[in-house]
Amino acid sequence: MMLKKWMTASLMMIVMSVFILAGCGGGSKNTAESNSGAGAGASEETAAPATLLDEIKTRDKLVIGVKFDTKLFGLKNPANNEVEGFDVDIAKALSKAILGDETKVELKEVTSKTRIPMLNNNEIDLIIATMTITEERKEQVDFSDVYFKAGQSLLVKKGSAIKSIGDITKGTKVLAVKGSTSVDNIKEKAPDATVLEFDNYQDAFSALKAGQGDTLTTDNAILYGMMAQDPGYEVVGEPFTDEPYGIAIKKGETALVDAVNEALAAMKSSGEYAKIYEQWIGEAPTE
Repeated sequence: MMLKKWMTASLMMIVMSVFILAGCGGGSKNTAESNSGAGAGASEETAAPATLLDEIKTRDKLVIGVKFDTKLFGLKNPANNEVEGFDVDIAKALSKAILGDETKVELKEVTSKTRIPMLNNNEIDLIIATMTITEERKEQVDFSDVYFKAGQSLLVKKGSAIKSIGDITKGTKVLAVKGSTSVDNIKEKAPDATVLEFDNYQDAFSALKAGQGDTLTTDNAILYGMMAQDPGYEVVGEPFTDEPYGIAIKKGETALVDAVNEALAAMKSSGEYAKIYEQWIGEAPTE
């Protein structure tokens, strides 16, 4: 009798344990499903934009690196504290094409040395800063189609004995800007010259005017801007390189590259590009 009671009690305990375990298992499953559903919803809500172009459209602002020290292309006007120039107007036109409003652009100062690091550190979306397209740079960034064609030349004080690249000899002090293709080009074209590098164009031009060098070299379009600042200086000789400018974009952002190229093509076909070019360069574009 005692054995029968003991067996009955044991059986009841086993049955109760099964029900308890089943209940706990079901609760865990439901909780997991619930958490999974919540996680999926959260992922959908916080999912990052698929491309940089999507991110730009989401934030409704285009952040572009331009120079603040390069007359005709990007120069901060002390009278109104605005940055003005060819590159700046191209930046505004891109903002209008991509976001529908030229004012939805933030301009950040870059130099030849800082522009690529700033792009790759996601501080800016694009570089529009007199940047020559080169094979070496293509390894670091992607480029748009060419938006401006320049050529490297020399700026000297009027009356200088330097009239062309052939006059750059041993002992000639040539001023240039760090991070620019001009440094490599002048070292190749005039290997006996002494090249002094500066952080930006205004510093280099100030050094030339202070007599620290015999000539300043960079793209002719930039030199014409310096000449306009001080008529005591002139650009001499024929350009000795081809310097096609491109708009730099972080590597792999093909959607943004396509959008920029489409905008440039539309600007050229509508006449907007020619208008900007003539305003700053003083003549019609060659193409």
